[in-house]
Amino acid sequence: MRKLNFWIVLGADILLLAAAHLLAYGIRFEFVIGPREWANIWAVLPWLLPTKIAIFYFLGLYRGMWRYTGVTDLLNISRASIATGLVVIGGVLLVTRFEGFSRSVFVLDTILTFLFIAGVRFSLRLFYQALPGFRDPDTTAVHRKRLLLVGAGDAAEKIVREVMDNRALPYQIVGFLDDKPAKIGQQIHGFPVLGPIADVRGQVWRTKAQEILIAIPTANRDQMSRIVDFCQSAGVPFKTLPGLGELISDKVSIKAIRDVSYKDLLGRKPVRLELAKIGDVLAGRTVLVTGAGGSIGSELCRQILRFNPGRLILFDAGEENLYRIEMEVLHEKGFSDYVTVLGKVQDRELLTHVFEYYRPEVVFHAAAYKHVPLVEANPWEGVYNNIFASKRLMEVSVEYGVDRFILVSTDKAVRPPNVMGASKRLTEIIMQAHCDQPGVSTRFMAVRFGNVLGSSGSVIPLFKRQIEMGGPVTVTHPEMTRYFMSIEEASQLILQAAAMGEGGEIFILEMGTPVRIGQMAHDLIRLCGKEPEAEIEIKYIGLRPGEKMHEELITEGEGIVATEHEKIMVLRGRGASLADLREPLDRLKECASRHDAAGIKAELKKVIPEYTPRDTASILS
Repeated sequence: MRKLNFWIVLGADILLLAAAHLLAYGIRFEFVIGPREWANIWAVLPWLLPTKIAIFYFLGLYRGMWRYTGVTDLLNISRASIATGLVVIGGVLLVTRFEGFSRSVFVLDTILTFLFIAGVRFSLRLFYQALPGFRDPDTTAVHRKRLLLVGAGDAAEKIVREVMDNRALPYQIVGFLDDKPAKIGQQIHGFPVLGPIADVRGQVWRTKAQEILIAIPTANRDQMSRIVDFCQSAGVPFKTLPGLGELISDKVSIKAIRDVSYKDLLGRKPVRLELAKIGDVLAGRTVLVTGAGGSIGSELCRQILRFNPGRLILFDAGEENLYRIEMEVLHEKGFSDYVTVLGKVQDRELLTHVFEYYRPEVVFHAAAYKHVPLVEANPWEGVYNNIFASKRLMEVSVEYGVDRFILVSTDKAVRPPNVMGASKRLTEIIMQAHCDQPGVSTRFMAVRFGNVLGSSGSVIPLFKRQIEMGGPVTVTHPEMTRYFMSIEEASQLILQAAAMGEGGEIFILEMGTPVRIGQMAHDLIRLCGKEPEAEIEIKYIGLRPGEKMHEELITEGEGIVATEHEKIMVLRGRGASLADLREPLDRLKECASRHDAAGIKAELKKVIPEYTPRDTASILS
């Protein structure tokens, strides 16, 4: 069948090329062709047709699937037509010097060749679009939802084109809504821009739309909140395209459609990445990620794979999480040069053997205990996992000549009132102390940021479960605020900071405006199609052990300065030396070994003056 199609298209092209040449003479001589012109036609056609067909063949015009003809094919036909025209004109000039021949005939022949060949190709595409059941009868049975698109920009156009090209997709476009007056009344691929976004409810009724798609991936927080309000009033399901931070490959597709989530309401601008710098750090190198199965660690792995590492070492203590990211790396990302290490960072011998065998060059340390109340109740585990495990990993990294070590820190390290924050702040101090050791080539740096939407310690999953169960949604305090960013943005900025670091920096990510947790609960309830208080109760339960009312990213007087990246600031300088820290760390380890919560807090206070321990009970007191 494939050969039969080739011969049919080839035969049609020969007829069209002959017709183009004859029509060129007809137009030039007003369709009165004399004997001399007929003699020229019969003298040229026997070599003109094979020449054009040969050029078409070598330029790939017979390798396309014409039912999918697009702009690329149009450009190829244009290049082939011009090439054949130049060759034919050159041949006639070489043989006859155009004596007895009209030059304009061959210019017209080139133009008509393009129009005829392109016209047939696009006619085949239109034929298959108009009669989808001719080749694939099953596609006519697809039940299609009537889809109204909010936004009439590039993203919406790509969605429409994909729906038109793939008749198996269960959507039928009914039109667009857009707030730009110049677009209203215009059409995109034959579908009208019906009106402004505020009219979504009326347009749903007029077009009988069954679903709404928000196709504005660049929408900011206020714009998205406004659009969501309008869509909710329409009373039909609505979905969205992810923001540009998630569409990192810039490939807008119908597959990317998903439900609107809270991170869409954050409306944060996409991250500007210096791809060349990050590539210099990661490309072709052995990269180790601790906590690789966690929320931040797994997204780091996904982002790292974009830069073609030589080998990726996935290190995690949780079997299920490690298996999940392994399957994703292998089957979804198609990357096979990876190693899964199931174990704890506290295991010094395991670390030594892994570093001895695989020699990682870049280390991202994302493994940590992050849940404030749990660590407050079990402070010794926070000490072991967040402080001493990190210290062991730093020591092994120095011993085996790791080039860059990136510590994933937190805003809770700023003036901490809890053990978790204090443990992360002490880890930052230890990290900076390692930079002062003589002969150390490893460049250490930390990245400090706020809450990450959807992470293991985030309130979002808890709120969603409570809403699904009918409430109440439990909020600590109506005025409590937190900084939030998406997992994708946090991971991208960690990579950017890693490429910028020279050693000893604490990078601080720009977190935008803090969000009130009470308002977040209201927004999530409304996103789930419920009415706050009326249908889902919001219950305020008070601060939990170790929690702050408002988180901070920096401490006054820390010496934070801007960098060349608009979303990253840096804290430079040095703290205590490793020699100064030796005795306090020994005392801290002794308290942890005795499960002495009060002693742990007292020792942390000695090293971190800004730490304000709370009088909270541990599980053993």
